[in-house]
Amino acid sequence: MDKVFILICGTVGLVITWAVIPYLRRLVLREGVSARQFHHGHKTVISRLGGVAIVAGFVAVVCIVLPFYHNHLDHDLPLILGALATFGLGFWDDLKPVGAKKKLFGQILIASAVYFMGLKIETFKNPINDYVWQLGSLSYFATVIWLVTLTNLINLIDGIDGLAGGISLMMMALLIYVSLQDHTIVLFLAVGMLGSLLGFLYYNFPPAKIYMGDGGAYFLGFLVGAMTIHTSQKGAVAAALIAPIFALALPIIDVAIAIARRGLKGLPIFRPDRKHIHHRLVDFGFSRVRTVLTLYAMSLIFLLLAFGILWSHGKWLPILFGGMCMILLLAAGSMQFTRDWFAVGRVLGNSLDMRKETRYVLVLAQWLQMEAERCDSIENLWADYKFVLKKIGFCQARLILSTGEKNWQSSLRLQEEEMLHSHHALHIGEISGLDLKAHQSVMDPQLFELMSELAAEAFMKAARKWEEIHELPIHFDSKVSAEILKSRLKRARAYLPA
Repeated sequence: MDKVFILICGTVGLVITWAVIPYLRRLVLREGVSARQFHHGHKTVISRLGGVAIVAGFVAVVCIVLPFYHNHLDHDLPLILGALATFGLGFWDDLKPVGAKKKLFGQILIASAVYFMGLKIETFKNPINDYVWQLGSLSYFATVIWLVTLTNLINLIDGIDGLAGGISLMMMALLIYVSLQDHTIVLFLAVGMLGSLLGFLYYNFPPAKIYMGDGGAYFLGFLVGAMTIHTSQKGAVAAALIAPIFALALPIIDVAIAIARRGLKGLPIFRPDRKHIHHRLVDFGFSRVRTVLTLYAMSLIFLLLAFGILWSHGKWLPILFGGMCMILLLAAGSMQFTRDWFAVGRVLGNSLDMRKETRYVLVLAQWLQMEAERCDSIENLWADYKFVLKKIGFCQARLILSTGEKNWQSSLRLQEEEMLHSHHALHIGEISGLDLKAHQSVMDPQLFELMSELAAEAFMKAARKWEEIHELPIHFDSKVSAEILKSRLKRARAYLPA
């Protein structure tokens, strides 16, 4: 009976998610719910509503399982409600950007609610000598930090098609193994989510037809964190909490270095960038498919190490930890990532100056977005942007359009061979790209890389703000200005007395 029930849960999760996604894809084209594309690099609009399909599969499995586990509802409800609330927070951000601080506050609030509902880390057993620590008052902080960390971890690695979904699928396989003997609700939910993720990856594997969005990523991250706490309460405290850390070793290290890198540069720690491992592999010459498969292979190795933790009840922890470190170093060296992974030390030396420059550019970017609300035409916004480029220290810019290009050059005449150059794909309205140049005497290559990325992102955000305010597509045409004036006159007449 249990085997049949497990098969039903997996099948329901797979079928529901697989069937819902085509409807969501049609919805994005009909209603215009689009993706934020600056860091994903796709030229077409791709829905960020994939998380809705994953959660639909989850809810369907919950409806099947709960009638058989209603006696344990008070124990299982925090996991279910917390996961759904976290999805709601991320889904809200998918529809309308909320802001990193508000999202973090919401995550802490949800994790706190789950803790007071009874899902908590109360003890931790040393796997070496079997000594059990009672966390006491630290239980709250351990639980909240664990849940919030895993919630954001999946979201931060969701930068290339299929990666977050594939790693989440491996985590569900690990959770199935952990809960296989006890047959708790986690077993059936994990099986259902494994099926759901298979259905999602059918559409998300490169080239992606849909993204899971923040809603899906937050949901999966919280679910993994809550499930590990749930299984740890059944006795395997050390193994259930340590094994996921091993299985997620690759994204944990990547995200930790990314946070350190952003912090040293004065950037918001949750700001997306193109410095993650998957971006480096693409820049190294790998295709998107080969990049994802390479990272799947490495994650599978770490998943096997996690199973080793479980099989040994944590006794092999020192040996497996040494093996994990050796694998990471060998992989980083063979793929020429060692220089990038340990660049944090070099950044530290000039971080003070870089942080000042970063803050200055971020302030200019905010000013440009405010100006986007006041500009009558995109031409005026481009004029304001040229002022921003000059203030930052760039000497040339080329905006690539579907109908031609817009060029700007400072009054200084500099030799081309002494220029630093960067290209950024924007894909907004008739704009397809932006080229920026600066002289080596003004910026060193490391500073130029950061400044050009911030400058390109500033124009993209300002242009989208202009589109949102004026409800018109980006187009360098005088007719657009005339449409704006007509729209303003129409709104003004609405306030005049009859």
